[in-house]
Amino acid sequence: MRFFNTEGPVKAAWHYCIPPLSRVNLDEILEMISEMQYFVLHAPSQTGKTSTLLALQDRLNAEGTYRCVYVNIEASHVAREDTSRAMRTVIGEVASRARDVGDDFVGRKMSAYLEEFGPDEVLGQTLVRWSQASPLPLVLLIDEIDTLIGHTLISVLRQLRANYDGRPDDFPQSVILCGVQDVCDWQIYSSLEGAKVRGDSAFNVKAKSLRLGDFSRAEVRDLLAEHTAEYGQPFQDGVAEHIWALTCGQPWLVNALAYQACFKERAGRDRSSPILVDAIERGRESLIREQYTHLDQFAGRLHEEPVRRVILPMLAGSEDWDFSPEDLEYFRGLGMLASECPVRMANPIYAEAIVRRLTIVLESVMAGSVDPDWHVQADGSLDMDGLLCAFQGYFRDHSDAWLERFGHAEAGAQLMLYAYLHLAVNNRGRIAPEYAVGRGRTDLLLEWHQGGSQGSPSTRKYVLECKVRTERAGLDHLIREGCKHVATYMDRHEAEEGHLVIFDIRQDQSWAERVFRKNPIPGGIPITVWGV
Repeated sequence: MRFFNTEGPVKAAWHYCIPPLSRVNLDEILEMISEMQYFVLHAPSQTGKTSTLLALQDRLNAEGTYRCVYVNIEASHVAREDTSRAMRTVIGEVASRARDVGDDFVGRKMSAYLEEFGPDEVLGQTLVRWSQASPLPLVLLIDEIDTLIGHTLISVLRQLRANYDGRPDDFPQSVILCGVQDVCDWQIYSSLEGAKVRGDSAFNVKAKSLRLGDFSRAEVRDLLAEHTAEYGQPFQDGVAEHIWALTCGQPWLVNALAYQACFKERAGRDRSSPILVDAIERGRESLIREQYTHLDQFAGRLHEEPVRRVILPMLAGSEDWDFSPEDLEYFRGLGMLASECPVRMANPIYAEAIVRRLTIVLESVMAGSVDPDWHVQADGSLDMDGLLCAFQGYFRDHSDAWLERFGHAEAGAQLMLYAYLHLAVNNRGRIAPEYAVGRGRTDLLLEWHQGGSQGSPSTRKYVLECKVRTERAGLDHLIREGCKHVATYMDRHEAEEGHLVIFDIRQDQSWAERVFRKNPIPGGIPITVWGV
């Protein structure tokens, strides 16, 4: 029986899948191959690039017009800038993959070619001779190209470029380079040359760059329908839309949420019962809490300066930022950001996972100061007023030690609030953050499960909006504009209470001026304003 795939390329016999070639403009790709073009296919990790290349290899070889060979050169990464060692691995991979599709030419010749040609010629010369010997034009699909390091990557690109004019009789008819980022975004530092080389300079024969997108809403529904067809197990109305809302179609996340609900949960393995929205929510929490490899690899990028220059002002909703277009494109290329403006996280799961990761140390230090039971009332409801009042005191006592540790005071203030709330809510609810550069605010939706399970009628919702007071913004204006946003946010999520938290981190202000509380207007929208 098949299942949702979360590891490696999809295999239709094993996995539910959207046909890989249906996710690209196949006619365009086939036309570029027939026109002998070299081009790039790029997309973030675990989007389906490898599955697409393997499906394309099978399609072209079945048609019999070309000899198509897929090659994954990720193993060469460990050689770094030892070009000789790396090229030996690359040629070995070419030989192995070619043998898989019935062509042993490179396997028979590789030892001689490795001895005869130096590392900066052996790939190019092997492809020249292989093309001359092949009865069909060669099409080469090179996967994980951007895992190569420095001069090794430059050497591969230049060897492909140097012999490009010999195609199709004396060099491959078409080459597709596949990686996380577009070749034009690569800034490759070669220690041998002592300089950076742009990817599109080393490989200036690229005709076009294609980007593999995420699943559409319809594709999410189609993927779930394969499970129903396989097991007869239905999904509750709204499940597909909820998965889409949490993932925005990111393929690994879609499959992982569905796998958690249908195969890991005991209730989900009862095929006579439908999969509920509640199960998807538990799957979301599990993915974020356990930091599966897909999410963990993103979290590992948070120490990189280009990423921090973007993520920190984004967390604060700041209108003051100094990241470059190159920083932005690098971050987007990783798949962590939405492709369109404003600058924001690609989906709600990434947004929550990144904040959780950034506050791990802070929460471990705070843990002794926050007891989840302190703010639970006798009827099981959450005492939001008491919770935020306690946070005012904690922030006053500890903010000096934390704000600058994040490298961005505005982001640090809001991360402190998130960490405090997350500890207080513990496993009895959820805090979903929304943030983007230039919004002037960060929004938090707090869902409290009062004596019931997630998604039950006893789930209560509270909206918090965080703003930072600067010299440019008067307090009255901040409160007026902030309350408008909170009211809109409350209406969208059907929240019963709203809270506007205004951080004043100006050093010349006394705490007596910073800390205040303004109660809701009687008979008006229940929005409390907190000065911190």
